[in-house]
Amino acid sequence: MKIAIAKEAIEIGERRVALIPDAVARLVKQGWQITVEAGAGTGACFSDEAYLAAGAQIIADRAQLWGEADLLLKVAPPSAEEVGLLREGATLIGFLDPLGLPERSQQLAERRITSFSLELIPRTSRAQSMDALSSQANIAGYKAALIAAAALPKFFPMLTTAAGTIRPAKVFIIGAGVAGLQAIATARRLGAVVEAFDIRPAVKEEVQSLGAKFVEVDLAEETTAAGGYAKEVSDDTKQRTQAAIAERVAQADVVITTAQVPGKRAPILVTAEMVAQMRPGSVVVDLAAGQGGNCEASEAGKDIQYQGVTVIGPINLPASLPVHASQLYAKNITTLLQYLVKDGELQLDFADDIVSSACVTHAGELRNERVKAALERDSVKV
Repeated sequence: MKIAIAKEAIEIGERRVALIPDAVARLVKQGWQITVEAGAGTGACFSDEAYLAAGAQIIADRAQLWGEADLLLKVAPPSAEEVGLLREGATLIGFLDPLGLPERSQQLAERRITSFSLELIPRTSRAQSMDALSSQANIAGYKAALIAAAALPKFFPMLTTAAGTIRPAKVFIIGAGVAGLQAIATARRLGAVVEAFDIRPAVKEEVQSLGAKFVEVDLAEETTAAGGYAKEVSDDTKQRTQAAIAERVAQADVVITTAQVPGKRAPILVTAEMVAQMRPGSVVVDLAAGQGGNCEASEAGKDIQYQGVTVIGPINLPASLPVHASQLYAKNITTLLQYLVKDGELQLDFADDIVSSACVTHAGELRNERVKAALERDSVKV
């Protein structure tokens, strides 16, 4: 089986690579044949020479690499043109954004491509080592705290000097998923006083274990869905959470928001009115900016000033730390590869929850019901 590593579109900010040379070397020793598109690792500081030394073959002709691959590995979703380069019957693995780009999944099905989307890996202990969504969210949370600290015109930690004592910054983090927890940990390491809110009461212990205060709200309904994710809640619960958030936002020097819903617009949690109540010089970092934003004032990919508050809407933060982002991603995708391929052949057991969850297309069909629903939804809009 010929495994190909595609070069990502650095011009749009994607600097990660699907496999790093160390991972390639391990696979080659196990008998895998690896081809790498020329320059694929450049954005992540891995040279073509490093891949050659690892035992890979470098191919400069993009159409050749894509067309000859039995199994192609990517990070970002393929464009419509790239899907057309794949030969029928090939396999594609990467972040495919199937709920946001269901028409691309339909195109893959029409070309009889077997595709696996890493966003759909189940969050179970058995699949933890394949969970690229979590490994990359960890990086986003870390970088969000650093961006906030750099943008804030104050120190994060408390400082005692001959000129007086500087109070620590107050950081409020909304959402205690993987990104939120890492943002908490990083802000605490930088010396800030941290509070966090999540509608799932079960995360309270995790927040407190990192040294942050958990903001509790009395909610009269179940707020946790299957898999530990937050679920859609009633209007009454939304009003209660908005009141709690508004109070903390007004007191914070920094607000970091992390709530995202796959395939849907991110919920607005911080209104423009809340931002206007913050002190001049305060900072908002909206990790959901690419999905419309948790902050009403944020704009994707831009740093703006809103009534004296800096509102930052970063896109694809993991790609800004491409060396370690690629290292973690490579570990995730290598584990999945070895799970799916036995004796040099792709072996799919659709009774297995990892295979059935992550497989988007196979044998000319869309297999994922959520992707089918998203495609129907977009068809109705048209």
